[in-house]
Amino acid sequence: MFYRKLLFLVSYILFSVFGFAQKKEVQVVLLAGQSNMAGHGNYENLDANLRVRIDKIKHRVLLSDGGKEAKPLSYTRIKPSEKYQFTKSFGPEIFIGLTLAEAHPNQEFLLIKKAQGGTALYGAWNPEWSEDKAKEIEKGFKQKLNLCKIHIAAIHKNLKALEKKGQPYKIIGMAWMQGENDAILDVSANTYGETLKKLILLYRKEFHLEEMPFVIGQINSRYGVENGAARVRKEMEEVANDDAKVGIIKTSTDTSWNDYPKNPDNVHYNADGQKRLGISFAEQLIILQNKH
Repeated sequence: MFYRKLLFLVSYILFSVFGFAQKKEVQVVLLAGQSNMAGHGNYENLDANLRVRIDKIKHRVLLSDGGKEAKPLSYTRIKPSEKYQFTKSFGPEIFIGLTLAEAHPNQEFLLIKKAQGGTALYGAWNPEWSEDKAKEIEKGFKQKLNLCKIHIAAIHKNLKALEKKGQPYKIIGMAWMQGENDAILDVSANTYGETLKKLILLYRKEFHLEEMPFVIGQINSRYGVENGAARVRKEMEEVANDDAKVGIIKTSTDTSWNDYPKNPDNVHYNADGQKRLGISFAEQLIILQNKH
């Protein structure tokens, strides 16, 4: 009887260990920002070949958007509006996921995204958030949003779900597309780089990753205080130059938007712009990973 119990126990342990080892490590990418991270690309404007490629990899790339349950990578259903007369919208996550998945055909990915249009790093995204700072720059309900806290809570929720399934994981980096609204005040434009460094440090400390790769999408808006957008752009470049594990996607301010095409509002990237943006984010993440 003793030997039978012992055999059962050893078999159980070996099975458990072997079963855990057989599970593939999920690579996790964090996504955050404002409206161009949320995305205003019309999914129906992607050619059929691209949509077939996305369908082929979506079972290996899950997306948790805004704290919701992670689901296979796909577009977001929206209501048609006067500005955007389509129902299937997407942001850079589609082509971040596609590019990473095709570069690593046996790898699984989880993208955890939080994006809120019309918010500032100085305000709702401030890593040292306070309601007073938020009220200086945010409007309406956004004055109450502590977006770093909300995003980090969503990340922990997703990671705990993986742990519950015995699923190993690794956070491989973060993509940041934000900054337009910080150009509207001198104080937010002038302190953008300092605040962004604090945000990067917050995420790295929270997840015990001192050198977590971080990719900045450079803004190219033209509104705000005089030279406000130019100051934010410069601060973004300085943050990237000061940290070997921070990359930047540089953009042109030429209003032809030939590098990353935009919708007619000249603010939000269209389907082609979002495609290029997502690919650039993924390529930068791969470069920074290889530097590790």
